[in-house]
Amino acid sequence: MIVLGRIVAPYGVQGWVRIHPFGDDPLSWKTMGQWWVSPDDTETADAWRPIALRQCRMHGQTLLAAFADVVDRNGAEALQGLYVGAPREALPATAPDEFYWADLIGLAVVNRAGEALGEVKSLLSTGAHDVLEVRDGEKEHLIPFVAAYVDTVDQEAKLIRVDWQKDW
Repeated sequence: MIVLGRIVAPYGVQGWVRIHPFGDDPLSWKTMGQWWVSPDDTETADAWRPIALRQCRMHGQTLLAAFADVVDRNGAEALQGLYVGAPREALPATAPDEFYWADLIGLAVVNRAGEALGEVKSLLSTGAHDVLEVRDGEKEHLIPFVAAYVDTVDQEAKLIRVDWQKDW
């Protein structure tokens, strides 16, 4: 299961919810007629239950969604805090230079000098661009996920090459 975002609050009185998306193009999810929700962000399929999507749209940086069986604010409140996800095969395909966050987590990160910087533990959305949180023990690097710093992402080799110094 790929975690796509988290339901943060109800929106209005007709069952809509606000979702904090974990990625750049959450409107592409509306092509999926069914989403999945879970109280935690585990990838174990048993923890997720399907929920039929009625409609979704952007509202600023927040994704708004309405589900078929959620018709009022009480129903929306019951979904607050749940994670939204989908199995890999249900997701829209990505372009060659696009990645789901889940594709990046766990990849090793090395700089141009061949020095290991650690492993991607998570990504942060800062508004301007996403940031890789790379950890090597207690050492943390926050590397902007932009072409100026990220040279290549090789999913097969499980490796990201960056223009970043080990002591930054």
